[in-house]
Amino acid sequence: MGKTLYFECYSGISGDMTVAALLDLGADQKVLEQALSSLHLEGYSLRFGRVNKNGIEAADFDVVLEGHEHHHEHHHEQEHGHEHTHEYHCHEHEHSHEHGHAHVHEHSHIHGEGHVHRGLKEILPMIDQAEAVTPHAREMAKKVFEVLAKAEGKVHGKPPEEVHFHEVGAVDSIVDIVAACVCLDNLGVDTLITSPLFEGTGWVQCQHGLMPVPAPATLELIRAADLSLRITGVQGEMITPTGAAILAALGSREPLPKSFQVEKIGIGAGKKDFDHANVLRVMMIDSGKKKLN
Repeated sequence: MGKTLYFECYSGISGDMTVAALLDLGADQKVLEQALSSLHLEGYSLRFGRVNKNGIEAADFDVVLEGHEHHHEHHHEQEHGHEHTHEYHCHEHEHSHEHGHAHVHEHSHIHGEGHVHRGLKEILPMIDQAEAVTPHAREMAKKVFEVLAKAEGKVHGKPPEEVHFHEVGAVDSIVDIVAACVCLDNLGVDTLITSPLFEGTGWVQCQHGLMPVPAPATLELIRAADLSLRITGVQGEMITPTGAAILAALGSREPLPKSFQVEKIGIGAGKKDFDHANVLRVMMIDSGKKKLN
């Protein structure tokens, strides 16, 4: 029987926080590196480490883009502090991996092509052709991108196949999504339960100007997947679209059991610093019946 994970999203969720927490739970780093290498993406390197967030030790995962040696704060992508001003995404990820999303970099160094805008027709075949990614991880990653494209399309009035991701389609976001799915598969997870998603308040800067938190695509993902949202008084974005897409696409929608045993705990750091510990805590628990969609 597969494993069940409980995602405790009291500081939101981002792609890099998810990957860091899963690595902390025991996902094999070498398997992850081999899988990502088989995507044949260029222009980035991976950084693995440990950091302390408000007194709590956490794993840190960062996608370092050539020419962008700073932390992306991921505004929740938190992990990727990329605050990218994406074409359609308006969250900053903390690539700073804390992501505070804080910088607006358009990551484009992909095969030296300048600012690359990728759509599903470019991203899905790339995932399919990654020989070191298992069939199950591949299907999960493709589902996450499809759910994300559908939400972006709804926000911008376009069919999913016409959505071109500026930020999520960039190297760091492809890496975060594929990495999260590879780690889930490596851990043998078949059920993913989530707490309410805690979000901050205020505004994020994106290519279309200032947008309210949660960013439009993030809110659409939460709505469409019937995820529970809780707005807090924290200033800033804590849920990135990539993090929301992972839960929207792969979450089981079942409630947390009234009682359970905790087998393992994984803690992933966000790039931003708040008054609270900016971490994603993921528990491997002893029950679970549904499989990842």
